[in-house]
Amino acid sequence: MEYKKIISERLSALTGLSNDAIEKLIEIPPKPEMGDFAFPCFQLARTLRKAPNLIAEELKNSIDKSGFERIETVGGYLNFFVDKANLAKSTLEKILSEKDSYGHSKIGAGKTVTIDFSSPNIAKPFHVGHLYSTAVGNALYRIFSSQGYKCVGINHLGDWGTQFGKLIEAYKRWVDEEALEKEPIKELLRIYVKFHEEAEKDPSLEDIARMHFKNLEDGKEEEVKLWQKIKDVSLMEFNKVYDMLKIKFDSYAGESFYNDKMDEVVKMLEEKGLLTESHGAQVVNLDEFNMPPCIIKKSDGATIYATRDLAAAIYRKRTYDFYKNIYVVGLEQTLHFKQVFTTLKLMGFDWADDCVHVGFGMVKFADKKLSTRKGDVIFLEDLLNEAIQRARELIEEKNASLENKDEVAKIVGIGAVVFTYLKNNRERDIVFSWNDILNFDGETGPYVQYSYARGKSILRKAEGYGANFDFEKLNSPEEVELVKLLASFNDAILSAIDKYEPSILTRYIIDVAKAFNKFYNMHPILSIEDEALRNARLALVEATTIVIKNGLSLIGIDVVERM
Repeated sequence: MEYKKIISERLSALTGLSNDAIEKLIEIPPKPEMGDFAFPCFQLARTLRKAPNLIAEELKNSIDKSGFERIETVGGYLNFFVDKANLAKSTLEKILSEKDSYGHSKIGAGKTVTIDFSSPNIAKPFHVGHLYSTAVGNALYRIFSSQGYKCVGINHLGDWGTQFGKLIEAYKRWVDEEALEKEPIKELLRIYVKFHEEAEKDPSLEDIARMHFKNLEDGKEEEVKLWQKIKDVSLMEFNKVYDMLKIKFDSYAGESFYNDKMDEVVKMLEEKGLLTESHGAQVVNLDEFNMPPCIIKKSDGATIYATRDLAAAIYRKRTYDFYKNIYVVGLEQTLHFKQVFTTLKLMGFDWADDCVHVGFGMVKFADKKLSTRKGDVIFLEDLLNEAIQRARELIEEKNASLENKDEVAKIVGIGAVVFTYLKNNRERDIVFSWNDILNFDGETGPYVQYSYARGKSILRKAEGYGANFDFEKLNSPEEVELVKLLASFNDAILSAIDKYEPSILTRYIIDVAKAFNKFYNMHPILSIEDEALRNARLALVEATTIVIKNGLSLIGIDVVERM
């Protein structure tokens, strides 16, 4: 039973408010003794010209109470206590019949969502900072897809800019072709760092680099050939990491893709009279929005990021006719996206309101600062491999006889890292600590994966269970709490979509794992003689494993059957 929908339908008939408006107001009380759902009547006070507590009392007397144990009023709240046996029966039967599709819906059918995420710079390391955008973007892709939206994952590669002039000159002077073949990014990083060291001694190198980039822009054969080679070997390296994370993209249209699409943007801005000159540059004035101007062309006539992002947004609307156009990019770019979206609006594109910047914080190590120019970076592939190695050592300690230790270590190690990026509000910074990440007891990926494996172990020992259930017997506080959590899976998914916040789902999975372990520790399952209760508890265990697996899948993490 979808109690929120039932409550909203019944209250809508009595209040005149729409189902959606009521559903958004329904709350989950902080304590079970206050009810399972609560409807605040304060918003009705103005229209009905009555005190909220009187409105709550009238609604209580008028509403259809079927399916609920009781309905009470406290102050201006209408508190609903659901029929626990009915809730357990309807929830568990739904989960066990729908299995992998439990939590999914079709509410987004016919709507396309473009998600710009990951987007590393060609020839630079795919480092630990990039995983923030990659993990959040991939989770949003999976979460939106689960609700019927058609998602388009876009890797807006940083494959253009003056740094390629520097790289081309560095390549011609210092590249070691053998090293390039073995470890392309490390070799490209080495020569990029060397360029900056040498340019400090000989500034004329900067002029040579600018000439190379101008030749690249003009399509000169030598520069284009080297640029393409640098791009190809970089993508090959990036794909190693994407394969480890099981991430695929629908488009790799990077910055260079929009080179021939920017003149149209400049022309549109000119035609609408939006361009003004400022210190030799062409800008869109945004004073009325309390923002600095959006620079379209620099004083030397070169276009910049904003021009490219305007062209990309227009291209995406024309190509995909998106419902939402999401950019998973660091918080430091907040102003940039406000300028771009406001400029699109001034150009007459009302769909600018459907463009969303999903920002995120920084990744920090207690004792490290990261800088590409100085070569002080932590490669993501190295970090993931270290996580796998550390997980392997822990598994060896905990369960030396486990089969497929390497495969389990890979799933647990990578899952632990991804989980860390998605555990807290995405705007918070992450401070890396191996002890926290791979802890089997804390709010971590391994803790949740272990909870799943524990559930599967119980089910294997049970060797199946019959259809003789008595869901009314699932009436302890621990069982009721777990059932209620399992019933609210789709609510957590929709909330994550509403706020573009995967951590809502990650925290939900942690809550399910905690509630399951509490239930497991307080109630016998296999050793009880009451067959109907044993079967009901086994059904609860199986439903929990389904929800944990489905939830982890939506944030890009696999499960292991044994641990």
